[in-house]
Amino acid sequence: MRMALEEARASGAAGEVPVGAVVVAPDGRVLSCCGNAPVRSSDPTAHAEVLALRAAGAALGNYRLNQCVLVVTLEPCAMCAAALIHARVAGLVYGAADALAGAVVSRAEYFDAQCANHRVWHMGGVLADQCAALLHDFFAQRRD
Repeated sequence: MRMALEEARASGAAGEVPVGAVVVAPDGRVLSCCGNAPVRSSDPTAHAEVLALRAAGAALGNYRLNQCVLVVTLEPCAMCAAALIHARVAGLVYGAADALAGAVVSRAEYFDAQCANHRVWHMGGVLADQCAALLHDFFAQRRD
């Protein structure tokens, strides 16, 4: 999670919503580290999770990330939760819950939907205070 926080800080410094994601292989190797980039890339799908999945897939030469784990600073939205299912990741570890758009436990439970063709285990709250503070500070600066 500390690596994901570093990516989030870098994204925030670049004017993006500070979210960072890391994909870890079954052997513990870090396959990718990415931060949010929709503004910089003019791409609404350039969430940290999606970028990290793309980079991990390229590193493995496979779009299926079997037995990999995604670590992200914020509970994924519906798009990112669906991408995790399609990528066949084994698990998700996230920091702060997202009461507005979280699609794991907060607003929806995508991983537990009967229509999901793959199950992703998930654990939230890891360094949640630090992850939430980063987001809070970012948006507070924007309101001033």
